[in-house]
Amino acid sequence: MSRALEDERRGRSSRGAPSVPVWKSPPLAASFYARPAETVARELLGTVILSTIGGDLVAARIVETEAYVGSEDEASHAAARIGRTPRNEAMFGPAGIAYVYLIYGVHWCLNAVATEPGHPAAVLIRAASVLQGLQVTRRRRGRVPAEALLRGPGNLCRALGVTGLMNAHRLSEAPLCFLPGPSVSDAEVVRGPRVGITRSVDLPLRFCIRGDPAVSRRQ
Repeated sequence: MSRALEDERRGRSSRGAPSVPVWKSPPLAASFYARPAETVARELLGTVILSTIGGDLVAARIVETEAYVGSEDEASHAAARIGRTPRNEAMFGPAGIAYVYLIYGVHWCLNAVATEPGHPAAVLIRAASVLQGLQVTRRRRGRVPAEALLRGPGNLCRALGVTGLMNAHRLSEAPLCFLPGPSVSDAEVVRGPRVGITRSVDLPLRFCIRGDPAVSRRQ
């Protein structure tokens, strides 16, 4: 990693003067999420996750998402055949809260709840790239390449310090919030099927930034 990039991720310009980090913006409002999950998944690309969990600041740019669009989505934790359960309760709203669940008894996964209360839809955050807090994420994840620190939903949660304690947390409040970032043009977005599922496998509900090294699977 270049010294300039290291300085940038520490919140300083290459000349040593403080830079203006994008995470000084107000958090995304609940109205941002109160749209179809497919739309929210696309629009979350390029936005910033800001975590101060445990008192350590990490900021990361979202580069990959997946939409789970409602009870009609057979791959969803709230598919009609499953219904409403204690595990998926957060998916039923309100929009703009976190849905955090455990897979394989080991990995936490972070989702942003979308649409309207009572309609179980959410966006899985699959990957992000570190903007600030590189040393924090390496302490949590080990000495892996920078682009791999938040690659994959389980690794992302570990790097950010996210656990089940963040389930139903409002994503406009500390210690975990989502902030606006530079816009991502349609030409930069790759869309295709979701991964790691066995139902509704062909639906094009996965979104990622073309060519970004932090993306978790081949685009």
